[in-house]
Amino acid sequence: FFLSNCNRLQLLLFMYPTSCDTFVALPPSTEGQRIVFGKNSDRPCDEVQEVVYFPAKDHEPEEKVECTYIEIEQVAQTYAVVLSRPAWLWGAEMGANEHQVCIGNEAVWGKESVDGEEALLGMDLVRLALERADSAERAVDVITELLEKHGQGGNCMEDECGFTYHNSFLISDRTEAWVLETAGKYWAAERVEAGYRNISNEYSITTKIDREHPELRTNAEKQRWWNGKAEFNFAKVYSYSSTARIQAAGRRYCEGRKLLQKSEGHIAAETMMEILRDKESGINMEGMFMTTGSMVSVVPKDQNLPGVHFFTATPDPEWYSTPDRQNCFGEMVLIKKTKLRMLFCARKNAYCLFVQERGQKIVEKMRALEKQKLAEMEKYLTKGIEDATLLVHLFTDTVDEEFSIYQSESSTGTIRFINVVNLC
Repeated sequence: FFLSNCNRLQLLLFMYPTSCDTFVALPPSTEGQRIVFGKNSDRPCDEVQEVVYFPAKDHEPEEKVECTYIEIEQVAQTYAVVLSRPAWLWGAEMGANEHQVCIGNEAVWGKESVDGEEALLGMDLVRLALERADSAERAVDVITELLEKHGQGGNCMEDECGFTYHNSFLISDRTEAWVLETAGKYWAAERVEAGYRNISNEYSITTKIDREHPELRTNAEKQRWWNGKAEFNFAKVYSYSSTARIQAAGRRYCEGRKLLQKSEGHIAAETMMEILRDKESGINMEGMFMTTGSMVSVVPKDQNLPGVHFFTATPDPEWYSTPDRQNCFGEMVLIKKTKLRMLFCARKNAYCLFVQERGQKIVEKMRALEKQKLAEMEKYLTKGIEDATLLVHLFTDTVDEEFSIYQSESSTGTIRFINVVNLC
């Protein structure tokens, strides 16, 4: 029999878990006094994910902001942000702001019903928090306040398939990280001050709850999910007991934790990139749903040093190396959307070459460019940046370097990690 694109996608979503994975490592797990953040965004394989920049801006009283589905009140000032987002929506899968707050979200499902009515998407909440929060904990406040006022819901795909979910978030800044997991308007949050943490498509906060919705436990009692006497375990109380999706997410969560543990004490940008490239664990996802964008951030605890943020803006971080594009908040000149789409199509075509000799040459050259850019990053992370004007065109210059590699071997292209340096 034949299925429409929408029905086929619904069938695949039912049969196989969709996924994203987000990671953070803090001292003493990292090299130096740095926080390392990373995320793979797993979305429909033909969906373009673009990297966009929005400068800080002052807003008029009573001004509104049009999110993906609904309009809400704007704040007096929004911070500069760089985002990786599906091209069709307002929000973002992941990103960073001028205060070195980094956020990635995950789809989660549980006993609390998912609202299909249009409200704020989890991806809208990522962008809103980055635009409004100057710390990781403040981002928790922003998200939970917006949840209480506007709720979360709406289709999370461009078509009309009705793909909906709750959201979890991993949020970091220069000093700490927070895990925020939601079930409708209810939520629990866990502070992470050292070591490492990761999230997948399952609830992971158990009994260590540092903040919570005031009615989180009473709602669980009312629904008869918790008797009010046993130790309260958020994941156990609010999760499904077992589904194929939950089991698969649990496996990825465990494998991701093992990969972090393997490099404990010397986790760096390169470490996080290799974790995001790992196919055996399922972290680098393939298929109709695949890894369509990746992000790695390195943020020194020293306020005088810039943070560095890498984005791929294209699928599958394993096949391509990671040239970075660097620039400063406030003076960033990003590629036009048309050029990003050209890169997306070029890289998609180049995928076919990797089994050929030409493809291997492209990989070698891209790896060399990645090594060069990582060395530049290290210089900025340790010595800072004396003249910010030198970085104004580094973002677009690196794109041109990438194009030249593809043109030298073929008429196609690919991309890897874009590097953005924040000078604020």
